[in-house]
Amino acid sequence: MKFRGVRGAITVEENTAGAIWSATAELLQALIAANGIEEDDVASVIFSCTPDLNAAYPAKAARDLGWRQVALMGCVEMDVPGGVPRCIRVLIHWNTAKPAGDIRHCFLRGAVVLRPDLIAEKQEE
Repeated sequence: MKFRGVRGAITVEENTAGAIWSATAELLQALIAANGIEEDDVASVIFSCTPDLNAAYPAKAARDLGWRQVALMGCVEMDVPGGVPRCIRVLIHWNTAKPAGDIRHCFLRGAVVLRPDLIAEKQEE
C-alpha cells in the first residue's frame, strides 16, 4: 500500500453550522464514492475553511458520517485577495494500493474554479 492524498473543496452559501456541516458531508460522500475510501484505511484528514466561515468545525461532518477513529484537524485557509469565498477544503491522507493517477479529487459548487483541470478530466471520461 501507498500513502496518498485525496483533495476536495466545496463552497457554502452562508456562514451557518448547518450549511458548513451539510456541505462538508456532501464533499466527503463524493470523495468516498469516487474512490472507494473506507475509514480503516484513512490515517488523518485536514479540513480548512476560508476566514469567512467560522460558525462550526467542518470535521464534525466526518464524525457524523461515522468516522470515529480517524484523526481530524481543522485550520483557517490563507486569506488571499481574490480567493474563493466561503470555501471548505479537505485533504484526506489515505492508505491505498491505487496508483496516484487513479485517485479522484472532487471540487464542487463554486470550488470547481480551484482545479478546472480535474473537472475537464472528469468530463472527458
